[in-house]
Amino acid sequence: MSEVQPRAGHLQPAFTKGMGESEEVEGRPFVSAPFGKALVAAAAREARLVGLTADLAKYTDLLPFAEAFPDRFFNVGMAEQALIGAAAGLAKTGFLPFATTYAVFATRRAYDFIAIQIAKSALPVAIAAALPGLTTGYGATHQGIEDLALMSAIPGLTVVDPCDACEIAQVVEAFVAEPRPLYMRILRGKVPIVLDRYGYRFAFGRAQILREPGEIGIIATGLMTERALDAAEELARQGLSVGVLHVPCLVPFDAATVTDFARRVQVLITAENHLIEGGLGSKVVEALFAAGIHRPLRRVGIPMRFIECGTVPTLQARYGLTADGIVAAVRALMREVTP
Repeated sequence: MSEVQPRAGHLQPAFTKGMGESEEVEGRPFVSAPFGKALVAAAAREARLVGLTADLAKYTDLLPFAEAFPDRFFNVGMAEQALIGAAAGLAKTGFLPFATTYAVFATRRAYDFIAIQIAKSALPVAIAAALPGLTTGYGATHQGIEDLALMSAIPGLTVVDPCDACEIAQVVEAFVAEPRPLYMRILRGKVPIVLDRYGYRFAFGRAQILREPGEIGIIATGLMTERALDAAEELARQGLSVGVLHVPCLVPFDAATVTDFARRVQVLITAENHLIEGGLGSKVVEALFAAGIHRPLRRVGIPMRFIECGTVPTLQARYGLTADGIVAAVRALMREVTP
């Protein structure tokens, strides 16, 4: 059962929200702490599931699991390398660990441990990374803007960027059913419900068309898929036909579906809550090149720079990570290609 957030007023808050606070979901249906709730549900069925954190149980939504299963919860303190090492040890002894921290701390501080102890050893450890991209206003020290590029470069590691509360829960279920080395971004707090209306079901390595291709195609991942759908509706009201392809898995990458989608449109936009280089946009370009497909393309994402502090809505609007930003990118691309 979803919850509904009352629609906020027209004024944006004039402060940066703290680590434990969520941005407004503006009247949309949502689930509070979907990651933690999914873990609790999965752990009730699977006795091998354990949860670990580097002193961030509250802020990665692992707290519901810790309260429900205190004997299966481990806090290693502010030590991300120890977090990965402990998770690897538990996996080697038959457990299915979920290790949580912020995206920046997992990737920047424990990269070698993830590569060698988890991926090279092919251990079934799920690393759940909160605050991906521009989902925090706390600046470069906390914004995980390059994590997908870093994690995609590790052989044997599955990399997932879920769109909404539904998909977060489905990724948890998929990991328990098919254990593997996994890096998954998570959205925390009040997370919107988006994909339920499309009959969507997550599967590792599979992209899914949410709107059939038209003259314009938008390929999106993570929270940007919701903005892509909103942008497509606005562009449709303006008389343009727009398809939307959701690509939750950066690795393994569903190049076949991406290239088939690209063949059916005239121009392409990619949209991601990540640097414009090294993430979804780069993978799409590589797939098109390998298939010999030529389409005008523009990438929506974070520029190649560290981002300042600020409120999340302000930062996302400034760097085009909104439905309006995608609409503007489509309009700019159409002007370039129209004689």
